Amino acid sequence: MISIEEIQKAKKQIAHVVVDTPLAYAPYLSEIAECEIYLKKENLQVTGAFKIRGAYNKIASLSTEQKECGVIAASAGNHAQGVALSASKFGIKAVIVMPESTPLTKTDGVKHYGAEVILHGSNYDEAYAYATSYSQKHSLTFIHPFEDKEVIAGQGTIGLEILNKCKDLDIVVIPVGGGGLIAGVATAIKAINPKIKVIGVSAAGAPAFKQSFDLKRAVDSVSVRTIADGIAVRDTSEITLEYALKYVDEIISVDDAEIASSILYLLEKQKLVVEGAGAVGVAALLHKKIADVKNKKIAVILSGGNMDVTLLSVIIEKGLLKSGRKMKLTVTLIDKPGSLMNFTKILQELNANIVHISFDRTSVSLDYGDADVTVHMETKGEAHQEEIKRELKKEGYLREH
Repeated sequence: MISIEEIQKAKKQIAHVVVDTPLAYAPYLSEIAECEIYLKKENLQVTGAFKIRGAYNKIASLSTEQKECGVIAASAGNHAQGVALSASKFGIKAVIVMPESTPLTKTDGVKHYGAEVILHGSNYDEAYAYATSYSQKHSLTFIHPFEDKEVIAGQGTIGLEILNKCKDLDIVVIPVGGGGLIAGVATAIKAINPKIKVIGVSAAGAPAFKQSFDLKRAVDSVSVRTIADGIAVRDTSEITLEYALKYVDEIISVDDAEIASSILYLLEKQKLVVEGAGAVGVAALLHKKIADVKNKKIAVILSGGNMDVTLLSVIIEKGLLKSGRKMKLTVTLIDKPGSLMNFTKILQELNANIVHISFDRTSVSLDYGDADVTVHMETKGEAHQEEIKRELKKEGYLREH
């Protein structure tokens, strides 16, 4: 296992490449959780995620011969970009194997740094198996995203930065996927102040690491399914689990709905774009998953911000619907001039803003001469929506869903 001295050495080695990201107070979140919360903004890191720390530290530690042959990695995106950028700094070849479902933003980010991208497998573990085989065939050094001492030491530098800015913390909350981040940060935190509680947060759709932590032995999942692709790891690493069992106090999980609401919260209230994996710590606090936090001082690591814009648009749309700021309803009108105008006049008087409208005259459930009109509108919350429904019922527009 690594020592605090190895993490301190890594900090010096990566200092000219890595950003010492802000640890900023989060007033709205602190008020909701009734504690003092600081966000470690690794979403503002070079490449948009913390992974550059471990990747650069590892590649910098390679021999001259290894550098000449080149490197390979398997990643859903953030480790890939970290390896690609680090390799470009040393002018060496990099091949990255990514799951076939990897968002375009992440594959483009890797290519931007000059690495070759190979898409293979439906998840990280299948990409990993292919990459290890490919590395042996082509004499490339495999850069593991978490099962590596230099990588773990590099990630641990986040712990040094957190305590350098805020020494009197009670809790540090850390995303957990493969375990490299929490292994490094927990090592640093406990070495400097063992009284600080370290809590890991995993995605419910990728349960292996939490189950392994609870059972105190490595177990694997059959499959993973979560919007937090950066921590969607199927199999548990015995190496990082050993660190967790030694230094981590608790691991909890959050589901995709909780992660999505936290992504939207961070976007609206903190003006931060944070990917699913990076938002799990905030999700745990927003949804009261961490016990005994009242009046505590807590640091939460936002591990990355490489958010797929397509997924983000879905999260925003669903979030607006759930919070009562958007509404969809269908009414049946007589299909004749003036019917739609009378209907929309009611909405206008109720200050509902129509953003989309569609017609259906051909449904077999309709009487001849009728049309279903589906309206999407912006509203001002649940009370406003109930007011709209009451008024439409009063006026005889009874068909709604």
